[in-house]
Amino acid sequence: MVRLAFAIAVTCLLTSSLVAQEPAPPPVVGSWDLTLTAPDGRPLPSWLEVHVSGNGVLVGRFQGVVGSVRPISRLTSANDTVRFAIPPQWEAGSADLQFAGVAQGNGLSGTITDPSGTAFPFTAVRAPALRRPTPLWAPALRLFNGTDLKGWHTVGGTNQWSGVNGVLTNAKGGANLVTDGVYTDFKLHVEVRYPARGNSGVYLRGRHEVQVEDSIVTQSDAEATGGLGAIYGFLIPNQNASKGAGQWEALDITLVGRRVTVVLNGKPIISEQEIPGPTGGALDSKEGTPGPIMLQGDHGPVEYRNLR
Repeated sequence: MVRLAFAIAVTCLLTSSLVAQEPAPPPVVGSWDLTLTAPDGRPLPSWLEVHVSGNGVLVGRFQGVVGSVRPISRLTSANDTVRFAIPPQWEAGSADLQFAGVAQGNGLSGTITDPSGTAFPFTAVRAPALRRPTPLWAPALRLFNGTDLKGWHTVGGTNQWSGVNGVLTNAKGGANLVTDGVYTDFKLHVEVRYPARGNSGVYLRGRHEVQVEDSIVTQSDAEATGGLGAIYGFLIPNQNASKGAGQWEALDITLVGRRVTVVLNGKPIISEQEIPGPTGGALDSKEGTPGPIMLQGDHGPVEYRNLR
């Protein structure tokens, strides 16, 4: 009995010692909402996720200002400074994108140098968890009055939107259309019609794009975007429930915190999944605040109706 007790005590001491010797993860580990400063002074949104793989190797994902999220095969960390390089995606230039940042508490700051050699200073805060209970829903609000753009404004590019006979129409590629109101958690109903090979998107809180596109494009495109109803770059639908170009498609989207459910034409295609961070083309990276609904209009013609 004495020998057994001694063995247990030694085992406990060894285990405690091993636990105590495990190094703390680098302060950069976690998810970060980045704000870059463009050369003209404009703030630009971005996102970074870092985690430990295996025996202490740092890996992650990076979302640029545009495009889809990209994997980071390895990050180096020394003296609270983290660095990585990834190949270009939609940026101009052929060099790797270079990232260098210093983590201090709940903040991260540094410089991102794009493939053309342009430097973008950035600051970042830890992304909020946004874990909230499902709210009691209020009565539905109409977002579009059916006749004009009252309650909306455009951003970026030339306005090509008009409201006629209950339909919001974007005649050709131009500006994006944004609600004047901002929202936290909501159920959103929209109906959309796009031409063959059409491309648009519905941005939730102005930050998370629900992909709108002719799903034939997805099947033939080397960079699969997930098709109609996907959360661009992050969440892929469990089935293709689209009707196809030239027909009205119904999207019912529930967003609570980060949890999203997407129902396309009555079929659940994404159920209670977490959106990791902002998608490309977001208005900002301030995930902890309410945001508007934005309809993407920069790619080409598209129609929306019955937005509530």
